[in-house]
Amino acid sequence: MTPPSGGRVSRSEQSVQAMFSSIARFYDLNNTLLSLGLHHLWKRETMRAADLHRGECVIDIGTGTGDLARTACQSVGHLGAVLAVDLNEAMLQTGRKRQLQPEVLAGNLLAIRGNAQQLPVATGVLDVALTGFCLRNVADLDRALGEIYRVLRPSGRMVCLEFSRPQMALWRSLYDFYSFTLLPRIGRFVSKDKTGIYHYLPESIRHFPDQEALCQRIKSAGFKRVSFRNLAGGIVAIHIAYKAPP
Repeated sequence: MTPPSGGRVSRSEQSVQAMFSSIARFYDLNNTLLSLGLHHLWKRETMRAADLHRGECVIDIGTGTGDLARTACQSVGHLGAVLAVDLNEAMLQTGRKRQLQPEVLAGNLLAIRGNAQQLPVATGVLDVALTGFCLRNVADLDRALGEIYRVLRPSGRMVCLEFSRPQMALWRSLYDFYSFTLLPRIGRFVSKDKTGIYHYLPESIRHFPDQEALCQRIKSAGFKRVSFRNLAGGIVAIHIAYKAPP
């Protein structure tokens, strides 16, 4: 496997990545503040849903600073392997300072720069694909889902943690107020950001497919047994899907 150059990146992706680069140092702190610490719980639930086993080969797509990848390493053990991929080098560098190394760590972790729409992996070699808060930021969602399907072995599984649509109207209204009014102010205050990423983030959530619509997009990529589980009343959802067996 050769570390990629990152593949072709559209102008919109370049703009998004520039915004993420600007807040990379504060990314984990802001995640904790803005989610009231709930993102740690959401990621733990995602890893429970992934149900990783010793010896499995896993990819964490859009790894950011590597939270899911590090947990996956503990689950698969030294006989397994985890590939952590992110298009944003600043995020990877921040993760590396937290022991997400550019070389193999403890024999089973490799962190490299790569594009979700052109994964640097051979076809049909991975057991599990993880993605947390990544897919809504890709330029072509269907292409990214197709890539995930391609790299999985038959009967392999995808586990996706992503922001979604709160189910109750009142809860949805409160969440919108928080996302579009309070979140940008808190985010800018903590990170001193001037790129507008904390306005981009709630807009990206609003325009991303909701739970049922994402299920349909995942099915269209070829996956079977597609399901989702809401967390925090639907603020986020965990989608699970399987590649068809041979």
